[in-house]
Amino acid sequence: MTAPDPGLERWRLILGSPAERRTGPLGGEAAARDAALDWLYGRDPEQARRGVRPGAREGGDGPSAVTAVDWLDDIHRLFPKETIERLERDAVELYEIHEIVTDPAVLERVEPNPTLLRAVLRTKHLMNPEVLRLARRIVETVVRRLLERLKPEIRRSFSGTRSRRPSLLPSARDFDFRGTVRANLAHYQPDERRILIERPRFHSRTRPHLEQWQLILLVDQSGSMVDSVIHSAVTAASLWGLPGLKTHLVAFDTDVVDLTADVTDPVELLMGVRLGGGTDIARAVDYGTRLIDNPRRAIVALITDFYEGGDPYRLVRGVRALTEQGTTVLGLAALDEDANPAYDRELAQRLADAGAHVGAMTPGQLAAFVAERLGR
Repeated sequence: MTAPDPGLERWRLILGSPAERRTGPLGGEAAARDAALDWLYGRDPEQARRGVRPGAREGGDGPSAVTAVDWLDDIHRLFPKETIERLERDAVELYEIHEIVTDPAVLERVEPNPTLLRAVLRTKHLMNPEVLRLARRIVETVVRRLLERLKPEIRRSFSGTRSRRPSLLPSARDFDFRGTVRANLAHYQPDERRILIERPRFHSRTRPHLEQWQLILLVDQSGSMVDSVIHSAVTAASLWGLPGLKTHLVAFDTDVVDLTADVTDPVELLMGVRLGGGTDIARAVDYGTRLIDNPRRAIVALITDFYEGGDPYRLVRGVRALTEQGTTVLGLAALDEDANPAYDRELAQRLADAGAHVGAMTPGQLAAFVAERLGR
């Protein structure tokens, strides 16, 4: 029996079982991939509309009662990491297969990733204490990875500015190219047209005198803003304790909850966040305004999709009052690592007209913005 043609197998996987009359049947591993894909995407009602029968795979033993545990084992064996993350994301977000994050057997073996973290935060209210304990592993692992990646970037933003004075501490980012060339011209080799570097030069950095500033993060915790909640918690934890900066973290829907006391433990903070509900942005801005000590040394970062469920006129008035008293107001449509914004552009424009800076920033960009204000 001849082995299936790989090119035809790929087309068969793309086009589905109706194409098998032209492409021929799938081989062993390709058939297993097809079964794993069908377990998930066979739920799509669009297939029924097109007349595709779920589980209709010729040449197999027929559909079996595959559990979420079996399926996860299969996809981790059959697909590369990027594909696995996409399949898990579709399972929990597109098809709402909650057992992936509420079944203890699944949680014990699943590899933590941002998709599963979002799913845990959305479904933790469904979990009993034992499942919640297992789910916490996902939260802890993903938050630790985010902190490891983000904290050095944020700390660099606050490390001071370059000085003309040389430094005895070698650092690639402070390498003084012109000074190094001048200091080593005596070692120029005309035949080889190069300079031998015996004494590299580096810039030193000065840390300006920092007056006390406040950063007040107001984070929309409606269900659509889960990425912003995650990255705001991690950003606040990374900023906590920096000289010259007092950080507040406030979550809101129709209620306002001050989370500043838990900001040093983003895992505990996220496990306590309640996602969903309506949105009253104006109420959050009023609360943030009451936290301000020195208006001209305060930054209010409003992280939301700007879909106001409260009074938009009250919100615009509140933002205008802040900017008129000298407070910097940022309206951030997204605060995840990719900064993909989806927001009410009309209300965002009204806030911009009231003096707010509206746009999208990654956590690192926000930190750089804050550091630049502190250094003034």
